[in-house]
Amino acid sequence: MSEPTTARKHTALPKARILIEALPWLTRHHGKTVVIKFGGNAMIDDELKAAFAQDVVFLRHAGLRPVVVHGGGPQISKQLATLGIESEFKAGLRVTTPEAMDVVRMVLAGQVQRELVGLLNQHGPLAVGMTGEDAHLMTATKHYADIDGERVDIGRVGEISAIDPGAVQALLDDGRIPVISSIARSADDGHVYNVNADTAAAALAAALNAETLMVLTDVEGLYEDWPNSDEVISRLTAKQLEKLLPDLASGMVPKMQGCLHAVRNGVHNARVIDGRVQHSILLEIFTDEGIGTMVVPDADEDDEGAA
Repeated sequence: MSEPTTARKHTALPKARILIEALPWLTRHHGKTVVIKFGGNAMIDDELKAAFAQDVVFLRHAGLRPVVVHGGGPQISKQLATLGIESEFKAGLRVTTPEAMDVVRMVLAGQVQRELVGLLNQHGPLAVGMTGEDAHLMTATKHYADIDGERVDIGRVGEISAIDPGAVQALLDDGRIPVISSIARSADDGHVYNVNADTAAAALAAALNAETLMVLTDVEGLYEDWPNSDEVISRLTAKQLEKLLPDLASGMVPKMQGCLHAVRNGVHNARVIDGRVQHSILLEIFTDEGIGTMVVPDADEDDEGAA
């Protein structure tokens, strides 16, 4: 055998093995809906953004039905500062005046979402942007912060009271990739509210009866005993997570509460993965090892899958 042919064989074989390793996962996830919460460093690093878009398009061409939900905290803070509007936080939530809400809406729907739709559509006529306002996708009620047992008004911050996923289902049935900004209108006062994107993604995953909720973060997953150890818990049940919730770092709470809500409302598994790693979504869904932390319903402790 000539040398070039042998060399080709050696470089091609590992690629073939990687594809074959993905086969059972491709079979298992085909036709299933996966809701991905896009956030953290992956939102502000150009290389990570491009890799994220490739992953989502890959999922779509591999026969899955991806839905992307995003927030945009860093971009909102930057725009507010540019306009001379101070960012104030209470109980970890942005105090959102009507003036600030206009900026939030503009940044999420007019900047972050548009950029993501553009990146996805470099690969074909796939992505369609929408907000929770569209077709009554998300309805909100006013959320009050609890500070030392006292109810504090933090403005146009909402929590989801209802989801009507019909428009998203229609887009998925048409082969599109919905990209959703986490803002919603209130049925009570008609105002538009800023909604936590982790919470919105979890509620939407449940309403769509998704197979998987994936939450991109800036950490490797849920740590066993942070800060004493950086050992990541690869898998835990809803009950186990519920016990850990009170001791979690504040930034992880909405993410893990979202995972808990999802698996207790029909979603087969929820995963927190490191968005700082290029192609982390593909590694999680299509490899035997998986990365990050997977949460499963209590009844599904024997559920198979990358942990």
